[in-house]
Amino acid sequence: MITQIDAARAGNITEQMRTVAANEFRDAEFIREGVAAGRIAIPANPVHTSLAPQGFGSGLRTKVNVNLGISGDIHNAPEEWKKVEIAEKYGADAIMDLSNSGKTRLFRRQLIERCPLAIGTVPMYDAIGYLDKPLVELTADDLLGVVRAHAEDGVDFMTIHAGFNRRVLDTFLETKRLTNIVSRGGSLLFAWMMKTGNENPFYEHFDELLEILHEHDVTISLGDAMRGGSTYDSTDASETAELVELGKLTTRAWDAGVQVVVEGPGHMALDEVAANMKLQKRLCHNAPFYVLGPLVTDIGMGYDHITAAIGGAVAAASGADWLCYVTPAEHLKLPDANDVREGIIATRIAAHAADIAKNIPHARDVDNKMSDARRRVSWDEMFDCALDGDRAKEILAQAPPEADGTCTMCGKMCAARTVNRVMEGLTVDLGEEDLKSSEETPF
Repeated sequence: MITQIDAARAGNITEQMRTVAANEFRDAEFIREGVAAGRIAIPANPVHTSLAPQGFGSGLRTKVNVNLGISGDIHNAPEEWKKVEIAEKYGADAIMDLSNSGKTRLFRRQLIERCPLAIGTVPMYDAIGYLDKPLVELTADDLLGVVRAHAEDGVDFMTIHAGFNRRVLDTFLETKRLTNIVSRGGSLLFAWMMKTGNENPFYEHFDELLEILHEHDVTISLGDAMRGGSTYDSTDASETAELVELGKLTTRAWDAGVQVVVEGPGHMALDEVAANMKLQKRLCHNAPFYVLGPLVTDIGMGYDHITAAIGGAVAAASGADWLCYVTPAEHLKLPDANDVREGIIATRIAAHAADIAKNIPHARDVDNKMSDARRRVSWDEMFDCALDGDRAKEILAQAPPEADGTCTMCGKMCAARTVNRVMEGLTVDLGEEDLKSSEETPF
């Protein structure tokens, strides 16, 4: 298999690179150079024939990921398909199928067959149910077999917590934490390693893992088992120790012709976010950085899509390339379809704000169109520009204005309406109907 990074290093521009270049308003050579250097990844398993390729990395639009999937408590595939539809409609770029119970392979295969977004998985989640074995009885061959099955199905990228090795485990046990380990995959590996006394099989057999990923051109997303689950634990010894290991694994993957994305925090105080992004880019050689939030406070329960959007905007403006959405249901329950919608929009706001700050090509274009439509009080054009025009229409319809070209916030005192009428040669009299002035100039 000639992977995207293999082709780029050979000086070849693939069809996927051309597509990304066109979508990003970049020259195809810019994309090829970025992929060759590892600054850009294009997850694109050849089996995923419905894929609309996206680029993730430096100089590109900040991407948004949606998590969904069938859980052990809620076996509701139709609800998950609603979430897929919402993800496509409201502009997500990738979906991580975190299914861990029931017919996970059927759902995953159907998702890959139907969905144009990049599809990712966490094989560790699926291993227990897929193999029908207790956690502690899983072997390295078992886990690599699940990775191979996901790759053969057409998964574009996989989260593998390979950096959580015995050195990092010892650091965690020695330095301790307030909230311990909050990564699901990390906690499973922690339990396995503590019970068996063995090394993390994904770390111990990393070269074999890379052979499977290279064979199917699957991008490895190096998971952050030690991301802080509270602002108290952010950028601590455990998280930093793992980040050092992830930097080493990044170069090993590149040497094997496998594209890399590195995952990051987590919970993190606002004043630490920018520095953490720079630390990751330095230690992981400018590989694309994929972050969950980060959530900048721990008390936003029910509103964590907002706490994550605040952190995500700063993170992306400071170098993060890819934001994983957070919904209002974070820390509470499996999100429903409406939670997914709110999480996507909040995260897209954060990503877009960062793109403006980073001067991503044409990022401001839609904002300028919106501003022009607002000046003219053209509601339909505003709805077209909005990230969620449907929600904007719903809100306006709740309180329709009496006068055209206004809303119920200001009514006839609308600043845009007043200035527009004066500029058009109309007199503005808020006590009566505005009258056409035929004898006076408006100035």
